[in-house]
Amino acid sequence: MSTDFLKEVKRDLKIQKKANAEIKETLAIERTVFSNQRTLLAYIRTALSLIVAGISIHHFFNSPISMWLAIFLIPAGAVIGVIGFRNFMEKRAFIQRKRDSYIPAKQMLAVLKAEKAAEMKAANNLLSL
Repeated sequence: MSTDFLKEVKRDLKIQKKANAEIKETLAIERTVFSNQRTLLAYIRTALSLIVAGISIHHFFNSPISMWLAIFLIPAGAVIGVIGFRNFMEKRAFIQRKRDSYIPAKQMLAVLKAEKAAEMKAANNLLSL
């Protein structure tokens, strides 16, 4: 095998490795989104369980103790639901900011080259004056 062929293969492998890294990063962002949604569903499941437990206990036993237990469980479920939704919205906004600021390596290289070209052009304009 010639050295030119080996160099070309190595270059192609580097390009493929960068493309694979970008795919992994994109998939990591999507996994984070799904994880955030799963966490919201867990909060909702817990909140609904507490609310239903409070209603059921008071309905079936209908005693002062069951009323006090329901008075505790129902608001606790509502509070957990609100906290879960608030956390979900905060994490969702954070993930969206990170997703919007993510620039794949290929695009980043193009941006850096364009900035460097603009700097060189400005420097040349200053030198020609």
